[in-house]
Amino acid sequence: MTAIACLRILFTDGESRPGEVPKHKAQGVADAFLKARWRKPRKCGAVAPLAFVIADTRVDQLDPTELQALAAELEKVLFPGRPIGTIALMSFEGDEQAVLKFASLSEKELMGLMAGEGYGGDAGRVHVVRADSVHPLPCTREEAKAQAAEKAAAAQPPVADPPPAAKPAPPKTAARIESPPPAAETGWWGVQDLAQGVFVGSAIGLRADLIGPVPEDDAKLLKRDLICLTDAQAALKTAAFGEIHVPFSFWNLTTPSSQDAYRGRLSRYPLDQRPRLCATVYGTPREASIGMLQQARAFLKGGFALMDVRITDPTFPIQSLSPDLVDSITLVLSGETEQARLKQILKFVERKAGYVAKGVRQAVANVTSAVELEACKVAGVARVQGPIVTDLLDKPVDGPEAAEQAKNAA
Repeated sequence: MTAIACLRILFTDGESRPGEVPKHKAQGVADAFLKARWRKPRKCGAVAPLAFVIADTRVDQLDPTELQALAAELEKVLFPGRPIGTIALMSFEGDEQAVLKFASLSEKELMGLMAGEGYGGDAGRVHVVRADSVHPLPCTREEAKAQAAEKAAAAQPPVADPPPAAKPAPPKTAARIESPPPAAETGWWGVQDLAQGVFVGSAIGLRADLIGPVPEDDAKLLKRDLICLTDAQAALKTAAFGEIHVPFSFWNLTTPSSQDAYRGRLSRYPLDQRPRLCATVYGTPREASIGMLQQARAFLKGGFALMDVRITDPTFPIQSLSPDLVDSITLVLSGETEQARLKQILKFVERKAGYVAKGVRQAVANVTSAVELEACKVAGVARVQGPIVTDLLDKPVDGPEAAEQAKNAA
């Protein structure tokens, strides 16, 4: 039982052009509001500019009236003193793939939905939410036509006798309905060097992780990794800046059949890109054997110059690792509360001397608040990534001073 929806922010006042208000300001207001109100076990996250995915595992359907407070907040912050009517939220509730597709709809397609024309995608529940009202809308073009026909029939006065049947017109060639392109399954988190205050690269991830838990089945994890490998390879053709971090499942790296699947993808990677490629190995057990990590490093070294190990236990026994086995270890924050997450950071950096002795860089991922970011900075964590650093981007960051692109992607 999980309800999932995409939320789009629209500027609807004809006298107000979106350019008058920076999109990143609207994005920031909505992001802060949702993080404050849409608390666990509910989930929320930005998936595109002015587009968010929200989910609740406890209900079958979401209540769109909950979003009226966000519409009012946007009106108050972005257009103080103006009458209500400049901002509208459009929510689309459906299955996971349909929700992600909705996040990629163009403004023209959204305006068509607003006008009651429907769209050429999958069915779902659509609502327009304003500070003072909530209205359902037809979703598909078929629903829109049926609704329009019902309204037209209701408006017709009754007639005594039906008119004579008209000669049927010759059939017209059906117009081709262009479906919107499917939304990308992956996105990019900017990786920031805290000491220098600049971006050093980007890490590819699955958009599905914003709205649901990561699967545990090895076959499903392998499929996800192969998607990331394929999309990262495509990005290498246009992304000229920085490190590119690509995920690998620890257990799949040690399984011959999975290695063959990885090898098929890696054979397409250009060798000249190896110096900037970093393999991020997740799902590593706390007491991982040196031999298994050495096996993973040996398998990856042909295509990846760097290897990062992702952990969820901040007390990971760094002292047991041999020198030069890994380049960095990344703690992925997972606490339910900010206090719990701060404790994880503290336990992690208490072992800094051991990391320095091994020549291993400490990094933290899934950093979600300014307090967590400041804690990492004060503690001397080398690198960070997560929603407070960048949103999940459509493409890798394009340079070290990429903060505007990364946090305020338009």
